[in-house]
Amino acid sequence: EVQLQASGGGLVQAGGSLRLSCVASGFTFDDYAIGWFRQAPGKEREGVVCTTSDGYTYYIDSVKGRFTISSDHVRNTVYLQMNSLKPEDTAVYFCAADPAVCGSPSTSWGQGTQVTVSS
Repeated sequence: EVQLQASGGGLVQAGGSLRLSCVASGFTFDDYAIGWFRQAPGKEREGVVCTTSDGYTYYIDSVKGRFTISSDHVRNTVYLQMNSLKPEDTAVYFCAADPAVCGSPSTSWGQGTQVTVSS
């Protein structure tokens, strides 16, 4: 069973940084697409970044140059380093894992961690 445990959210001022962590179990990193999604109040969940099983990484335009995904295969942990945060980055952030494509019906989700960016 795929399990994902996200942490690291919090309250930060605009321009600040946070690093989210997601401890994963129940699957092999190399075989899965892994990513981060977010959902702001009143909005639909959106994909922020996804790393495919063959090593390609895709970011949404609004976070390019500010957010970086990385992983530690020894610790089975995925990180999202978020720099130069903006108030519009405020959302609940979810880590996700899928044997094929991030966000497909087969995607497994973590429980979410709140990120709040004050202006």
